Amino acid sequence: MNDQPARKTFFGGCPHDCPDTCAMVYEVEDGKLVEVRGNKDHPMTRGTLCVKLKDYHDHHYNPDRVLYPLRRSGPKGSRQFTRISWGEAIAEISSRWKDIMAKYGSQAIMPYSYLGNEGLVQGLTAGDAFFNKLGSTVNEKTFCASGSSTAWLLTVGPTGGVDPESFVHSKYIVIWACNSISTNLHHWPFVLEARKRGAKVVVIDSYRSRTAKQADWHIMPKPGTDGAFAMGVIAALIENGLVDREWVEKHTVGFEELAERAKEFTPAYVERVTGVPAADVARFAQDFAKAQPSVIRMGVALERHAGGGQTIRAVCAIPALAGSWRHVGGGLLQMPLWEFPVDWARVSRPDFIRSGTRVVNNLQLGQALTGEMKLDPPIMGLYVYNTNPVSQAPQTNKIVKGLSREDLFFVTAEHFVTDTAAYADIVLPATMAGEHDDMMFSWGHFYLTINEKAIEPCGEAKSNAEIFRLLAAGMGYDDDQFKMGDMELAEHYVKWDAPQMAGVGMEHFRKHGYFHLAVGTPDDRLPHANGNFPTPSGKVEFMVRDAKNFVAPPFRMMYEAMQSGEDVDPLPGYVPPRESPDSNAARAADYPLNIISPKSHGFLNSCYANEPHKIKGQGEQFVMLSPKDAQERSIREGDPVRVFNDRGDFEGFARVTDDVQEGVIVATLGYWRSMNRSDGSVNSISSDAFCSLGRAPTFSDNLVQVTRVN
Repeated sequence: MNDQPARKTFFGGCPHDCPDTCAMVYEVEDGKLVEVRGNKDHPMTRGTLCVKLKDYHDHHYNPDRVLYPLRRSGPKGSRQFTRISWGEAIAEISSRWKDIMAKYGSQAIMPYSYLGNEGLVQGLTAGDAFFNKLGSTVNEKTFCASGSSTAWLLTVGPTGGVDPESFVHSKYIVIWACNSISTNLHHWPFVLEARKRGAKVVVIDSYRSRTAKQADWHIMPKPGTDGAFAMGVIAALIENGLVDREWVEKHTVGFEELAERAKEFTPAYVERVTGVPAADVARFAQDFAKAQPSVIRMGVALERHAGGGQTIRAVCAIPALAGSWRHVGGGLLQMPLWEFPVDWARVSRPDFIRSGTRVVNNLQLGQALTGEMKLDPPIMGLYVYNTNPVSQAPQTNKIVKGLSREDLFFVTAEHFVTDTAAYADIVLPATMAGEHDDMMFSWGHFYLTINEKAIEPCGEAKSNAEIFRLLAAGMGYDDDQFKMGDMELAEHYVKWDAPQMAGVGMEHFRKHGYFHLAVGTPDDRLPHANGNFPTPSGKVEFMVRDAKNFVAPPFRMMYEAMQSGEDVDPLPGYVPPRESPDSNAARAADYPLNIISPKSHGFLNSCYANEPHKIKGQGEQFVMLSPKDAQERSIREGDPVRVFNDRGDFEGFARVTDDVQEGVIVATLGYWRSMNRSDGSVNSISSDAFCSLGRAPTFSDNLVQVTRVN
C-alpha cells in the first residue's frame, strides 16, 4: 500500500511588520514545510492570508536564500562572497569587534534593526540585551509609528484604544491615512459588516487608494495638511455646538485653551490650506458627532510629514470632543500594543547600558556612516538585522556611500543578499518563521500568538536569538539571558501574572495558538466611557504643560536618557510641511511635485520584492501622476519616467490617472534598487529630517520633479 505520510501541524504567527499578525498553521510532511495556511479558528484573521503570504511555505525554500555564513571576497557591493563555517564567522566577528573596542571604544559599534520580524524573541529588540551588554551605541528605531506613539501617549496615555473587532458596532467609521485593503486587510471585513448594519465609511487620504475607492466618502487633503483639516474639524465641532460638554468637562484637560486655538482655523483658512471645501469640513464634524458610535482608525502614514505629531494630537481630540468614547465601537484605534503584558526591560536589559551612552537614529544612518554627523568615536562596526535600509531608510544614496567604506566592518543577518547585504563583510543566514520559536504581539489587534518551530532550519540558518547567544559566547558573556533557548525567552518576556493574561499559561498557546487579552470583549470593551485614561490626570490631555519631545523606550533599547528633549507645544495644532509649493516656493520652483510613497500591495516593505512572481503580481515600479501634470511633461501612460531631486533619483513607468491630485505623484515603496530600471528606489529622494514628535520620518514631505526617459 502507498500510505500517505501523516502531516504534522504547528501553530504559527505571521512575523511581518503588519497590524494583522495573522494566526497561521504550518503543515509538515517528512520534515518539509508543505503548506502554510491561516488558522480558521482565529476570530480576527479568520483563516485567510494576504497575497504576500499565500505561498509562504515555498518562500522558505527560495533557491536564492542565504543558507550558510558568507565572507566578502570582492569589492563592497559586488555580491561576491565565499562560504565559511559558523565557527569562523563568530570568531572573526568577535575578534574584529574586540579590536574596534580596544582602539575606539565600544560605542564605535552600532546595531541597526527594525520589524522585518515582529516577534518578542526574534524581532525588533532581539539584539538589545546583547548590544547593551557590549556597550554599543544605542539604536533609536523610528521608521514607523514613533511620532504617532509620542502624540498618543501625551494625549491619551498607553491605552490600546478601540478593539478593531468592535468596529462592527460603529455607525461612522473613519479610516485616516491607512490603505486597509492593502495593509490591514483583516480589519476590512469588520468595516464591511458595520456597513451592512448601516455604518458610513469615510476614508481620509491624499490619493485615491484601493480603500478610498471603496469608501462611502473619500476626503482628499493636500499632502501634509491633515493637521489643518483636523483642527478645522475641532473648530467646527465647537462652533456648531456639537461637543459632548458633559463628557468633556469630566474627562478632558485643556478644553478652553484648545477652543481658543481652534479659532485660528477658520473655514476659509482650512479650505485654502487643505484643498478640502469648507462645507465638507463642517459636514464631517456634524456627521462624526451625531452618528454614534463614531470611530477613527489612524494609519501610521499620518505622521510622515513635518507636523505629523501635532496632527495626531489633533486627531486624538476629535473623538473626545464628540463623546465617542462613551460607546462600544466608539473612540480611536492607533496601536493596541500598549496593553500587551510584555516586560520590555527583561527583553532589552537597559540595566546593562552605561551612563552617557550616545544614541543614533535609524533614519539618519547615512549621516552617521559618512561622517556628516560628526560622531566621536566614528561608527566602525555595524550589525544590521530585520531590516533593509538601502531600500527602506531615507537618503539611500548617502547610506550606500557609508556602507562602501573600506574601514567599516559590516555584519548582517539575512535571508537573501539584499541591496544592503551586498555591502556586508559577513552575511549570517537567518531563519524564517517556520524554523524558529517565538511569541508574537500585535500592533493591530488584541491577540498574543505563539509561533512554533515546525521544521529544522534550511542549510545552516539560525534564529536571531541563537545568533546572539553565539556572539555572547564569542565575546565572553555568561549572563543567564544569553543561555536561554528561544521559547524560554518567550516565556521569560511575558508577564504571565498580569490581569491581561487572566491566568492563562503557555499550555493554552500550545493547545489553541493564540489568546485574546482579557481587556474586554469586542462586544463589551468600553475602556474610557468613564475616562480612566492612563495619563497623569486620568483624562484626555488636550493641553500638556512643560512636555519635552521623546521617543517611547521600546523604540530605543529601553534607554530613558539622551532623549532629544525639544519643547512640545502645549496644544495640538498645524505645522506646515517642510517641502510643498505653499510652504517652500523656492524649492518648488525646481521640484514642483509632492510625492507620496505608500506601502505596496504585493510586497511587505522590501520583503518579496526579489521574487519574480511577486513582482509580476505587484507590477514593476510605477509612478502615478495626474493627467494635467503628465500633459505638461509630455508623458503618456506606460512611458518610462525619472523621478528626482537633489538627494537622488529613481525610474518607473507612468500611470496617468485621476486617482492623484494635480501637483502630487504616488510611487509605492519596497522595490529593490538593484532590480529597478535604474540604480535607485523611492527612498533615494527622501529626506532624513524628523517630524515634529517622536523623531518619526518625513517620507511624505518631499518635493520632486518628473521627466520622461527617452
